[in-house]
Amino acid sequence: MASMTIRNLDDGLKQRLRLRAATHGRSMEDEARDILRAALATNEPVARNLADAIRTRLLSIESVELDIPPREPIREPPDFTA
Repeated sequence: MASMTIRNLDDGLKQRLRLRAATHGRSMEDEARDILRAALATNEPVARNLADAIRTRLLSIESVELDIPPREPIREPPDFTA
C-alpha cells in the first residue's frame, strides 16, 4: 500500500479535517483516506471543453423556443464632431 505526504496544508483546512475526524471517531489520516475515496469513487465523465460542459448540463433542461428578431441594417455611428 502506498503512502503520501501532504505539505503546505493550510492551518484552517487541517483544523477542519481534525474536527471532522473527531466527529466521525477516527484519525485524521483515516478521515483523509475516506474523503479521497469518496471523491474519487464517482465516475463522472469529464467534459472535453467548456462548450461540451455547458451542453451536457443543459441537456436535462426542457427546450425553450425563442423568437429571433429580424435582422436590421447597421445604424449610422454617432457623430461626435459637434
